[in-house]
Amino acid sequence: MTHTHKTSSQSTSRNSSHAESVRFIHSSDWQLGMYRHFLADGGGDKAEAQARFSAARLRAVAALGELSEEVDAEFIVVAGDVFDYNSLTRQTEGRIWEVLKALPVPVYLLPGNHDPLVAHSIFHKTKDLDGVYYFADIEPLEVRPGVELIGAPLRARTATTDLVADAIAGLDPDPRIRIVVGHGQVQGRSSEPKPDLIDLNNVEENLRAGAIDYVALGDTHNTEELGSTGAVWFSGSPEVTDFHDLDSAGGGEHDSGNALVVDITKDGPGQAQVSVDKREVGTWTFDTFKESLSSSEDVDRFIQRLEAYPRKDSTVVKYALEGAIGMEDNRRLEEELERLRPVFANIYPRERLMDLIIAPSEDELANADISGFAQAALDELVADMDHDPTARDAANLLYRLARKEG
Repeated sequence: MTHTHKTSSQSTSRNSSHAESVRFIHSSDWQLGMYRHFLADGGGDKAEAQARFSAARLRAVAALGELSEEVDAEFIVVAGDVFDYNSLTRQTEGRIWEVLKALPVPVYLLPGNHDPLVAHSIFHKTKDLDGVYYFADIEPLEVRPGVELIGAPLRARTATTDLVADAIAGLDPDPRIRIVVGHGQVQGRSSEPKPDLIDLNNVEENLRAGAIDYVALGDTHNTEELGSTGAVWFSGSPEVTDFHDLDSAGGGEHDSGNALVVDITKDGPGQAQVSVDKREVGTWTFDTFKESLSSSEDVDRFIQRLEAYPRKDSTVVKYALEGAIGMEDNRRLEEELERLRPVFANIYPRERLMDLIIAPSEDELANADISGFAQAALDELVADMDHDPTARDAANLLYRLARKEG
């Protein structure tokens, strides 16, 4: 099937020699319409942060269009999970269509496990959008003479076979450039054998033979090269979707927010030359980390770490604190966190891993300027703080109130 391009000047080969070449953008896992509970629950400022995050995901798509113009790419391929669900609100859909229509080059969309090609698939609604195409089956799509796309769309949330293997079965070496677009995990990366895992050895055998020339994958939200041919990649999501665990090497979502600029040159039916350039397009940050606090200096260091984030309104920090600090240090810590929370998209404790003990010194208790019934209540709360979180919170509140009044 041949498609009309939005920009006809890009519909010819990049050189006049026998070799064929193409440059395109590889992206995946847009998950447009994504909801994040830590941004939306509770209303107020959080709901506002969710709205900004949703808008940022659309801006990331627009950024792909800007990147395509910057590097003179011919088209964009999106390797699955374009939408977070097949059923979105009319407002969300309308805004998505506007962004897709505004892209300066054609975009080819693959149904993934979040948005499989079922009867009520949202992809059916894109048929009237100029320059927007989706893979309905494994039949090759001719982008232009000499360049083909082969998609492996999901027709259910879980596949029962290696869809990429099915899509490339029987292909022979060819002088045309063939780009395969798939979605799913790869053999060797999953903890258990599953029938839908992509056979990387099979893929690379076909790449070396020249039957296919690049495999654009989605599902993993980090940018990652697979195998040894340099032609199999996860692009990762163009905007962050989950937390990066800063205390663990490669922990969590550690390299998202990118797009890949892919160049392929092929001279005859053998293996093509492929180069991949990773470009940052996302703007949000989700970080999680643990800090150990045992002094005023440690509290200062933790607050300075938060202050150092350059784009606080598009940053979410989930923290865990351990150690023991006095009541005065804890008062200052809580006041600083209260000051910073409205500035960030969100800052909140990782309750399951919180292990910070409040250990008031004799001087702190003596200088609390509390007497009578209040002093007796504070003494009782302090005695219970180690094993009762409610007593700890009450003691700190009483101490802070006494300090303010003093």
